[in-house]
Amino acid sequence: MWSRREDSVYVWAILAGSAVGLLASTLGRLYSSTYYALRDTRTPLRYALVRVALTTILGYIFAIPLPRWLGIPAVWGAAGLTASAGIAGWVEMLMLRRSLNARIGRTGLGAGFVIKLWTGAAAGAAAGWIVKVNVPAIHPALVALVVLGPFGLVYLAATLAFRIPEASAMLDRLGRLRRRP
Repeated sequence: MWSRREDSVYVWAILAGSAVGLLASTLGRLYSSTYYALRDTRTPLRYALVRVALTTILGYIFAIPLPRWLGIPAVWGAAGLTASAGIAGWVEMLMLRRSLNARIGRTGLGAGFVIKLWTGAAAGAAAGWIVKVNVPAIHPALVALVVLGPFGLVYLAATLAFRIPEASAMLDRLGRLRRRP
């Protein structure tokens, strides 16, 4: 039915859909754990039920009618499923954060911090893309090595330039490992 390239693009779309909620899902689990530490299991349960209901409703819409409305093959609904789960993850995380902030004070990542990380990621992605479009036709695993290297270096340089503490700490650890006898 599809070529190997088309299969790869399809899997990429599904993974891209799940990336929509990656940050929110991670923060949501941290917020839920905070509630458990506060001996409150009901609040995360209530919000998890909202997430499940929203994932179900949006999942149906994104997987079945949306591809039809957009005039694309129904098989692309799988990417819609993962994207809908990501959107529901954002809703859950925002509800958890809002209620936790009311309970214990301000929590979460600062907007400036997130903007710095996204800017670094975008710069790294741009560097990787420039390399990718200029690489001759070679085995995909080699392309990945050639592309991911510049992405990682640019991202690291950006996070160092933005003074992200974790980037400096990582370099310090690497330096200590290298100096060991």
